[in-house]
Amino acid sequence: MKRRTVTAGNLDEILQMTAPAPGSQQAAAPSAAAPAPRQDHGLRTEFEFELPRGYVDEAGTVHRHGAMRLATARDELRPQIDLRVKENPAYLSVVLLSQVITRIGDITDVHAGIVERMYATDVAFLQDFYRRVNSEGHTRAAVTCPHCEGGFEVDLSGGRLGES
Repeated sequence: MKRRTVTAGNLDEILQMTAPAPGSQQAAAPSAAAPAPRQDHGLRTEFEFELPRGYVDEAGTVHRHGAMRLATARDELRPQIDLRVKENPAYLSVVLLSQVITRIGDITDVHAGIVERMYATDVAFLQDFYRRVNSEGHTRAAVTCPHCEGGFEVDLSGGRLGES
């Protein structure tokens, strides 16, 4: 499946790709003997981001670009039984983020230790990104210009100022 960064400009296009075709009917349930082939319904489950500061690994390399997948019910329940979370409830977000972040730079084994070593600014960004992706279904935010007080939307998934 091709990965695409969701922006305000292409959200409608992506939503149309995930909508069922008019007049389509769901197939009958497969028999227990033959498992159904896995189908790609175009549902977007992974979102790319760019950290404000970046994660610095042991070698001093800064990793800013990454990806986060949608959370499952298991992802939300698992931290509740984690002993670290029971001892310190604030640790819940560290465990949860480590489960849903699929990549930071070229690091694909993202675990709680990596999230612990991130700058607080990046963790706050990832917490907001998680909330937007899993609750609101998009990564856009309405903002107001402090100078002209004009309103517009920005995509929190990354990119540099002035890029489209």
